[in-house]
Amino acid sequence: MFIQTESTPNPSTLKFLPGKIVLENDTAEFRNAAEASAQSPLAARLFSVPGVSGVFFGYDFITVTKSDYEWQHLKPAILGSIMEHFMSGQPVMASASTTEADDLEGEFFEPGDETIVATIKELLETRVRPAVAQDGGDITFKGFRDGTVFLNMKGACSGCPSSTATLKHGVQNLLRHFIPEVQEVEAM
Repeated sequence: MFIQTESTPNPSTLKFLPGKIVLENDTAEFRNAAEASAQSPLAARLFSVPGVSGVFFGYDFITVTKSDYEWQHLKPAILGSIMEHFMSGQPVMASASTTEADDLEGEFFEPGDETIVATIKELLETRVRPAVAQDGGDITFKGFRDGTVFLNMKGACSGCPSSTATLKHGVQNLLRHFIPEVQEVEAM
């Protein structure tokens, strides 16, 4: 098994490409070992590597965030953990539940804004998320209130130094261009 790695705009995060589908229909993010051990054998295995502070699964990639240590010391252990997991035949997730259902539960917007929200979601899905996935992350809709769009930043995007620029100069300008009601974009 050959696993490729790519750098991301976030220097604390590396993108790992195992050459296999990781999560077919959704994304999943784990911010600590306890959360990972309850939901994903692969994430739990990655958190057992000292220095790993975050794990994100996309369609065909895994992003790993480090808290300390240098990548030259962490990378071999992470590659080994990913390879061992896929060779073991274990599932990536412990259950069939996805984070998409969790994301939808926390959405908020005013009655009457359904059309605006649908347009925001379509633009995010077709134009923003594919580009952000290239950098090892994800952006999902959280809410819309008083002209402000609230988004969740995940994976390499979470805590990335350039995420503010991505939000303000990329996503905000795109949404304002197509949706006059959008005045601002904020990360949650």
